[in-house]
Amino acid sequence: MNKKQIIIYDTTLRDGSQSVGISFSLQDKLRIARELDRLKIDYIEGGWPGSNPKDEIFFKEAAKLSLTHAKIVAFGSTKRAGKTYDSDELLKALVDSRARIATIVAKSSDFQVREALNISLKENLELVYGTVAFLKDKGFEVFLDAEHFFDGFKENSGYALEVLGAGERGGADMLVLCDTNGGTLVRDAERIVRAVVDACKTRVGVHFHNDSAVAVANSLVSVEAGAVSVQGTMNGLGERCGNCDLTSLVPNLVLKLGYACSSAESLVHLTETSRVISEIANIGHNEQAPYVGDNAFAHKGGIHVSALSKNTRTYEHIDPSLVGNRRKVIISELSGKSNIEFKAREMGIKLPSAIHLTKDILRRIKCLEDKGYQFEAAEGTFELIIRRATKEYRPFFVLHGFRVITEKTEGNEMVCEATIKVEVDGVVEHTAANGKGPVEALDNAVRKALVKFYPDISEIQLTDYKVRVLNEKAGTGAAVRVLIDQKRKSRHWGTVGVSENIIEASWQALVDGIEYMLLKDLVDGEDIGKE
Repeated sequence: MNKKQIIIYDTTLRDGSQSVGISFSLQDKLRIARELDRLKIDYIEGGWPGSNPKDEIFFKEAAKLSLTHAKIVAFGSTKRAGKTYDSDELLKALVDSRARIATIVAKSSDFQVREALNISLKENLELVYGTVAFLKDKGFEVFLDAEHFFDGFKENSGYALEVLGAGERGGADMLVLCDTNGGTLVRDAERIVRAVVDACKTRVGVHFHNDSAVAVANSLVSVEAGAVSVQGTMNGLGERCGNCDLTSLVPNLVLKLGYACSSAESLVHLTETSRVISEIANIGHNEQAPYVGDNAFAHKGGIHVSALSKNTRTYEHIDPSLVGNRRKVIISELSGKSNIEFKAREMGIKLPSAIHLTKDILRRIKCLEDKGYQFEAAEGTFELIIRRATKEYRPFFVLHGFRVITEKTEGNEMVCEATIKVEVDGVVEHTAANGKGPVEALDNAVRKALVKFYPDISEIQLTDYKVRVLNEKAGTGAAVRVLIDQKRKSRHWGTVGVSENIIEASWQALVDGIEYMLLKDLVDGEDIGKE
């Protein structure tokens, strides 16, 4: 028997934007709305019209979006005391927005009514009923967000239910129970939701914050207790500790509990959507995130990889492709022969005489690890090691030497210049370039020297640069590990270098990154443009 349909309501554009360090532009919000629509999210809460000019413009522009599934929701609050329904500016802005669905937040805790609103409990009930009824008369579908509901229910369940009753009498289409402070644990969440479902005729939804690290768990048990809608955000964005993370919630509902969701049809886009939103928010993607993190299906131990090669179910709870992710085998000091063979197959590399060659590669990897190399985030360097071992690789250029000069001018400005001499097929190129720092100067110089031979180098972008001191006790003479991430078009890769000299470590990683790109173009049959 098919289980009930669960409505997914996304509030990334409002609640998610309250994360520290995140500020979505108008174009950001419109793009995120399109991404969520592709994922077949049912409702997208666009913001609070009347609270700021950007949200007002968003609703005008959102009306022009050609959304195929999602409905845009405007957020607001109950009428303010002392105002009429027609004169309340925030309600008027809600009505004037082009949204046809409104979510109204209302206090459902007697403590909050007295302390935050400073009005009587009866007056609060009247505001809830009147606001919902007013919007229903205007033709809106209305969600009532019962703020602080779980805390309020534990303190005074009778009044919390009265607030829901006022919303029901006003014609609310959904009663949403909010754990605003995020302090409710799973047992109480299930008990309270079940009590509300039994007491109310109107459909029940939930909205959990993650301050106790159980927002997803609370949402799941709420659905099991009878809730038909869950509000949350992509990647769990939100103020303080965030909201229920829809990237975990949806696959759990669909793949583990068998519920129906519109997003089930587009689950293969989940990882991509998650990453796009991290990029738009200008924050690092959580690579440890369940389902959508780059490490969600990463395997490091040799025993695990050996078992995976026989049956992936031995160490994976789902097929990663179901959520648009991929399996990743990590090369490290814990690696075994199976890791090397698995990674080679993944890269499309055949290992002749696999037993001896694989042991040689593994010995090389472990020797480098002893020196401080790490390959978890440097698959580009790792692939070069394999292709050197299989004789598939040849250097694309020969370095004759480089010099980096750092000068502090009278104007207190730091100036860096790198001079480099390289040779490509007997042709020597000697050039120089400046940079804000020595590594940037070196990067600019090597690209400048090679671009006439390999024009595609100009398309490489350096996306991340990390330095890690390996033996702090050695002070300024300590060895460092440099990890560099680069990309060209849709391809990303990481490389690594280790040395007591930060310039040398950076050079190793930079050169590996350039040669990796050129090698991949050669292997893929692209014209790398060498003259």
